[in-house]
Amino acid sequence: MEKTWKPTVGGILAIIAGAVQVILGTLGATGVGFLGGIFGIGWLSVIFAPLIVLGIIAIIGGVCALTRRIWGLALTGSICALVGPWFILGVLAIIFVSLGKGEFK
Repeated sequence: MEKTWKPTVGGILAIIAGAVQVILGTLGATGVGFLGGIFGIGWLSVIFAPLIVLGIIAIIGGVCALTRRIWGLALTGSICALVGPWFILGVLAIIFVSLGKGEFK
């Protein structure tokens, strides 16, 4: 089948959303900023650690979408990109990866 732009765009969006999740999750887990002084670092680590994990999965899924391999992992990465205020990136990534399902091996 002919390669289209859909999985590529979906992968890029998932990677961007995943990178933002990892950066914000790391900053939040280390207690950097205003929230660290109010709530304490212990609670923030519990709250933000899953964000880091979801971000890593989103990045891996985005790479799978770019290489057009392992459609299930690419879709999982796109779903993990939904978490956070940038959820529109995850929605678009899910749409584009789903539309490009036929291109995956």
